[in-house]
Parts: sequence; structure tokens; C-alpha cells
Amino acid sequence: MGSKAEKILFDNNSRVAPLGLLAMDNAKELGEKVNWYLTNWANENEYAVDTFLVEADCPRFSSGDGKGLIKQTVRGNDLFILCDVGNYNIKYNLFGQLNCMSPDDHFQDLKRLIQAASGKTHRINVIMPTLYGGRQHRRNYRESLDCAVALQELQAMGVSNILTFDAHDPRVQNAIPLMGFDNIIPSYQVLKAMFRNIDNFKPNKDHYMIVSPDEGAINRNMYYASILGVDLGMFYKRRDYSTVVNGRNPIVAHEYMGNDVAGKDIFVADDIISSGESMLDIAIELKKRKAGRIFCYATYPIFTNGLEQFNKAYADGIIDGVFGTNLTYRTPELLASPWFHEVDCAKYIAYYIASLNHDLSISNVIDPHSKIQALLKKYEIK
Repeated sequence: MGSKAEKILFDNNSRVAPLGLLAMDNAKELGEKVNWYLTNWANENEYAVDTFLVEADCPRFSSGDGKGLIKQTVRGNDLFILCDVGNYNIKYNLFGQLNCMSPDDHFQDLKRLIQAASGKTHRINVIMPTLYGGRQHRRNYRESLDCAVALQELQAMGVSNILTFDAHDPRVQNAIPLMGFDNIIPSYQVLKAMFRNIDNFKPNKDHYMIVSPDEGAINRNMYYASILGVDLGMFYKRRDYSTVVNGRNPIVAHEYMGNDVAGKDIFVADDIISSGESMLDIAIELKKRKAGRIFCYATYPIFTNGLEQFNKAYADGIIDGVFGTNLTYRTPELLASPWFHEVDCAKYIAYYIASLNHDLSISNVIDPHSKIQALLKKYEIK
């Protein structure tokens, strides 16, 4: 979107209602970036405003009980609540012990703030990049359906729209068919970051190839392959379904299916890098097949087992770079790693908020096809 579109977004007469952005403590950094874009666009287009941020807090008693507190009026506002349920760096005292907040704690605080709004807002929209309970999205045995129930809770509390990024399984929106649910894939932002950070980057059929890490990630990788016009390969994860380790069936082997990868740069995209072991196993298998440089991407680079394995893999030439968004908490150690490159999605979120606040179509925001084509043309990629 250019300046003309941004001017339309801040036509004061076409807003649904006054805009409010409530960035919870778990998403302060991202919220401030989003607010910077929104306020700049508004001020550049003759709509003077200091900030759209709404001051709020979720204090806790020493017993662990909490409450939501909104410190200014939100009456009549089109309120957007930004929440990162994956931020484990937020801590609180419980009977004298320091505890890291879990996704459950963050989700409870989100509901507290919705309660604190007391039904006075014009509309409540939740931006939850990491979808709460998203990895527990389907039932196989006698087990919970956390994500579906959470979405129904938010609907019952009066939330009108939910925005998430790269949901583990977007079909979970079937639990709330009458509520707005948008699942955004930041493909354009990823490619833009790759052009900026990779030397001699040539994403064409002769030099580049997409490889899906498993069958579950095939759609997101298929999109990159289709829009770039390059070959697509895939790994099949052979699992031992007779045992469960850390809540999952362990992977026995990665079986590759696809064209020859020899000499080509490889891009492997997934929604989450958790322990990262699977991604590194795939990189090793690709190197055995004489692949060139290997670049990994995950919307949520959480690295639950730390960075040591990736530091070693980078030093040994197994991987050449890892890309991840700023949609969830990243440790200072990760941000300082020479192999990690951040994908900034703040402007993307700001466009979404501004469009929805003016009841404009968000098709152009969600579908990055034209932007990617312009990016490829800029760098003369054929």
C-alpha cells in the first residue's frame, strides 16, 4: 500500500469508531511498533494524534489471583487487543516464588481485560499471533480441544474479530463460524527479509528450491514454490505411533520425496521451530544430497531447547540462516545470533488494523501476491 491508500485509511469520516490499541504486557514491543505506524500515517494525513495505545494492566495479588485494569476510557472505541500468549519472559510472584507466565496465564489476562472493558466499547478485536491452544487443534483420543473452546469463550465474551498468523491448523475456525477469523501468512515480509539479508540471493528455478519439512507444512511451502516458479520437494516424517515422548510420537526417520537438490539453495518453511531437532535433521539429510545453502524459516522461532544445537549447525555449515518473525518473544541471545534474521510484521498488523477500523476490504492485506511480484521485478528475478 502506498501513501494514497494510507490516506484513505485515515479518513476521519469513514472510521467505524475511534481507534484504540491495547498492547498487553506480553506484546509491548510489537504494540509500540504498530502504534508508531498508525500514528505516523494519521499525522501525515491531517489526523493529529499522539498515540492510539490504551493504558492497561493486569496486576496480581501475592496469592496469584489477578485482575484486569483499563486505566482510561474506551467507551465507543473500536478496540484492538494485541496479545502474545507465547511470551514466557513475563514473571509474577506467587507466595514469594517467581513464576514465568504460561499461555494459560496470558489467556486468562486477555479475558480479564475484555471484562474490564465492561461492554462499553463499540467493538472488540483480538490480535493473537500465536493462537492459544493452537497445537491442540484436533481430537484423536479422549483429549481436550483447547483451541476450539478458547475461541468459543472469546465469542461468548463479545469479541467480533480474531487475527492470527500462520495458525497450526486454520480449520479450527470452524468452531466459531459466525465470528470474524483471519489467518495471515507473512510471505511477502519473509521474502523481503531474505533479499535484504542473503548475499547473491537468486530465487529462480536454476538456483533455488523449496522443501517442505513434512506433509503438514506442504501448503505454506507450496505457496512459495508457486509464486516463485521453483521446484518443490517434501520430507515425510516416519513416526513411532506406539510410544509418546513429551506429548508427541517420536520421529523414526525423515524420508525425502522430490527432485534433485544438488547445488541449489534450499528454503524450508514451517510455523514453529520448537526444539529445532526436526529442522536440523532435515538440513543434515539435504546436505547428504549435496544441497547448497540451507535457509530455514519459522513464523514462531521459540527454540525451547536453547540455541546450542543451531550454533553448532551454523558453525559446521549445516545451516546458513534462520528467519523468524517478531510476532512472539525472542531472547536477546537469539537476536544476537549471526545466523538469525528477524522478519518484521508490525507494519502488516498496522495495515490490518487501519483497514478493519474503516470497514475496508482486507483482501489486499491478506493476499500478498501483487507485492511479491513487484518485489521480484525490483530485484529482476525471472
